[in-house]
Amino acid sequence: MFSKLRGKKSTDTKKRRSGGSGGDDDKEHAQPSQEQNGGQRNGVAVGQGVQVMSGPGAVSMGGQTAVFRVTVPENVRPGEEFQVYAGMRIVRVRCPNDSRPGQSLQITVPIDSADQSPAPGGRGGPGGPGGQQRVPPSMPDSEGVRRTRELDGDGRPAYTVEIPRGVRAGQQFSVTVGGQQLMVTCPPNTRPGMSVRIVPPNAPNDNVQHGSQLDRLPDPSTRRSGQQSRPQRPKSTNKSQMFEVVVPRGVRPGEPFALLAGGVRVLVTCPTNAQAGQKIRFNLPVGLTNRAASMASAAAKVKLSYDKDGWTRTIRVSDMKFQWVRFDDKGDVDLRNRFDTERSAYVRKLVFDRDDGGLRRGNISLVPASEGLVDSKIKSADNRDLVSYADIAAAQIKSFEEKTQWFQETCSQLCVEWNEGHMRMNVRREYLLGDSMEAVMSLSRKDLRKVWRFEFIGEVGIDAGGLAREWFQLVTEEVFDPDMGLWQSTEANQMMMQINPASEISCPDDHLIYFRFLGRVMGKALFDRQLVAGHMVQHLYKHMLGWPVTFSDLEHVDEEYYNSLKQLKYIEDVSMMCLDFTTMEDTMGAKTTVELVKGGEDIEVDNSNLPEYLEACLKYRMMGRVKPQMNELLMGFFDVIPEPLLTIFDFQELELLMCGLPVIDMDDWKEHTEYSGEYDREMENHEVCRWFWEVVEDFDQEMKARLLQFVTGTSGVPARGFGVLQGNDGNVRKFTIHSVDKQMCMYPRSHTCFNRIDLPLYDSKEELSEKLNLAVTMVATGFDIE
Repeated sequence: MFSKLRGKKSTDTKKRRSGGSGGDDDKEHAQPSQEQNGGQRNGVAVGQGVQVMSGPGAVSMGGQTAVFRVTVPENVRPGEEFQVYAGMRIVRVRCPNDSRPGQSLQITVPIDSADQSPAPGGRGGPGGPGGQQRVPPSMPDSEGVRRTRELDGDGRPAYTVEIPRGVRAGQQFSVTVGGQQLMVTCPPNTRPGMSVRIVPPNAPNDNVQHGSQLDRLPDPSTRRSGQQSRPQRPKSTNKSQMFEVVVPRGVRPGEPFALLAGGVRVLVTCPTNAQAGQKIRFNLPVGLTNRAASMASAAAKVKLSYDKDGWTRTIRVSDMKFQWVRFDDKGDVDLRNRFDTERSAYVRKLVFDRDDGGLRRGNISLVPASEGLVDSKIKSADNRDLVSYADIAAAQIKSFEEKTQWFQETCSQLCVEWNEGHMRMNVRREYLLGDSMEAVMSLSRKDLRKVWRFEFIGEVGIDAGGLAREWFQLVTEEVFDPDMGLWQSTEANQMMMQINPASEISCPDDHLIYFRFLGRVMGKALFDRQLVAGHMVQHLYKHMLGWPVTFSDLEHVDEEYYNSLKQLKYIEDVSMMCLDFTTMEDTMGAKTTVELVKGGEDIEVDNSNLPEYLEACLKYRMMGRVKPQMNELLMGFFDVIPEPLLTIFDFQELELLMCGLPVIDMDDWKEHTEYSGEYDREMENHEVCRWFWEVVEDFDQEMKARLLQFVTGTSGVPARGFGVLQGNDGNVRKFTIHSVDKQMCMYPRSHTCFNRIDLPLYDSKEELSEKLNLAVTMVATGFDIE
């Protein structure tokens, strides 16, 4: 399956995988040939550090070089030289040994002072905005060219040119006449040394045939993330405000408690030398407390009134890090430690154990949600405070569109300036995945935040954004393809992809490097406002965000397994089930026993340790069975994206940001919707169903996508429309609206395994609209700083 990828890898691949620096020294596979002959030949610059790039790989283009595409002339053979304009000067290029006439090459030429015109702000460059490109000098006529006194019918002068040595009748040769580079076909019955008469066409406006410059400064009108002028964000104040509080009753030294300070909910740890009833003091940044009014927005109030599982992200006063906490019915911090299927949650924790500027190493684990901490600051490349806790807190309550804009503006500030260097990504379409993996994995983390320019070798096309979009689409499509063996569809929803636990069997030598590669590609896509082609299972987005994973998340992965575990709680004597702390894995027909905890084969499950058994099952299914793959995926993702930057999104928003808003055909949606309960008889003509579709019609594109996420588990729409929407059994399960009594359920409920929404029998369209909006937007559990 992977033979074509492995067969084309360079000899240093295994060295990089075993812990190479990932920097420029690893790019041996992309080394170009060079011409450095120097001197002058017929007034034409020879060599001058011209680099010819004809193979795949990633090449770092510094601010002192420029890249051009040129075509090998018809009469030029491998090893021979030809001349071409590169910017504002003429250079000679030697045809590589593996190239032929008509083939496109990339050449890199150094930029000297004569190539640049300074511009305000110092961002001028050859052909780039801010610099005025000078008209190149006139190209001298080739040897043997003579102008005659004759004129053709249009008044154009005629010339005689001498046929070069080695050119036979019917072959072409190039000559320069009147500043134009022309291709002349040798007439029949002629031989080298003879002269032929030609009439050159009128000179084009620029008077010279140029190489096409590939790495120009981005056009301001078409800039994408990482190429924009950098907006100056107002600096956050570092001033603080002191608060004095009384330690609540029942709180012991070292225990946390939550309170509102300046309108902001924060988490305070009781000092070891304090006790209940005693006053303590702490400081909060003024920039955080000044936003208290906006934090009490309508959205925040809705969250407080809507039923959720109680987990909320707050600021920890001791170090200003984000921390997840759960409040009990009295509003106090829930300190219960034993696993509970209704209350407990876990978050992904990522610890870097090597960060020397090269390929980072780290380890992920699932820890209790209250132990999941995330920094609330982001620093720039020069170690300046780029984003503060106050900036993130303010962004968290914005609309999805405003969050996206803020995120993209911050990414543009993290992007390496064009003049500090950019990347040329050269890939072959027939070996797209192999070439792309080699190129991306050869990059340092700084390179990942540079502007990338793509080239499909052997194809004509300058990357002004379209080639980049195509590359991200094609690469992610190929990686997520189940036939590759790295990913597979979930049992709960065929539209959602999950990591294949047996990926090592499909790709034994390098499956983990492909997950690291995909993580980098997904991070770069997010960084550059590009989209990826695969919708992942919900809990993977939660792991990327560091969001709590609960027992109910199992239902989105495997509903049958979820229900079987849930039933264990209602068995009077669990020991009668003869269970132990192991699970069975079926890999291509081979069954193996996996211990959920150390020594699990010797631990019998009974009523006393049932919570620990359910906890072990949750941890294994949510992470343990694919931990090595997930570790590399997240490491690659965070090679590009700073983790604190993601804290403004919920997991639904992250899917929309990465995969884009779907194009939804409302007529197709309605046509392929089924009705049950009291809606079965009248179907779409039932008053409540009619209200439902009127409300959905008024939704914007984002809200329609969120409704799909709420009911089906993903925003993805099948390529053939809603008529082939699948359920957890792989069979067609159409979008279904089911009636329920309003006394049983005030808010709409979803059953993602069946693509069904339980819609209460509301009394008015206004009530339906209010409750549906709340259910759809608040399905993501407690989020933001209340």
